[in-house]
Amino acid sequence: MKQVALNLKNGEISVEEVPCPALRQGGVLVRNYHSVLSPGTEGSLINLAEKSLLGKARSRPDLAQKVINKAKQDGPLSAFQQAMGRLEKMEPLGYSCSGVVMAVSDDVTEFKIGDKVACAGAGYANHADIVFVPKNLCVKVPEGVNIKDASFTTIGAIALQGIRNADVKIGENIAVIGLGLIGLITVQILKASGCRVIAIDIDKEKVSLAEKIGADISLLRSKSNIAEDIMQFSRGIGVDATVITAAT
Repeated sequence: MKQVALNLKNGEISVEEVPCPALRQGGVLVRNYHSVLSPGTEGSLINLAEKSLLGKARSRPDLAQKVINKAKQDGPLSAFQQAMGRLEKMEPLGYSCSGVVMAVSDDVTEFKIGDKVACAGAGYANHADIVFVPKNLCVKVPEGVNIKDASFTTIGAIALQGIRNADVKIGENIAVIGLGLIGLITVQILKASGCRVIAIDIDKEKVSLAEKIGADISLLRSKSNIAEDIMQFSRGIGVDATVITAAT
């Protein structure tokens, strides 16, 4: 089968011919119909992979620290070999897809062969012909829902989870920082929930788009008087909650 993969060492993306995943306990095999390209999450991973070793270390100091700790424990050569081995590995891309169940583990009763499902999870819901997905990362596609639209389920779920964690109320002033795909969906869900939405980004086009899809006020982050605009819009109250949907 075919699968989209990223070379972590040089940032090259390729379509690889790989073995089909095995059916494991607690999950299902799904024949993919559609998978969603995430310009934020996947784009940032690709940008990281394209950097030099020094650039990677600067961009991900947390991972660089792990290599340093490994070097202190097992020596620099072992740490270097392990790090390079990790970079040589092809990384599958994708985390949101939809398709049809083609095999079910004998301990799974929630799904049957032929069910249309939406799937989630990095390392599972990849850009591939066939994926193995644990049952708790699958959901049946309701009747009447287009299976192509269902492939966006994970994206919508991420946006909704942020809103639930913010515990917003009807009529509250909510700021959304970062107007990528998830941020724009967050704006729309908040508006549908009766909130007054302040959309903020560094990209002028995204700020304009947020305004078109329903944000009450849409602001460019570089504006010097952004705090004044927010206070004026909120009648001096400020924001009741902030949902950050920015990659950096």
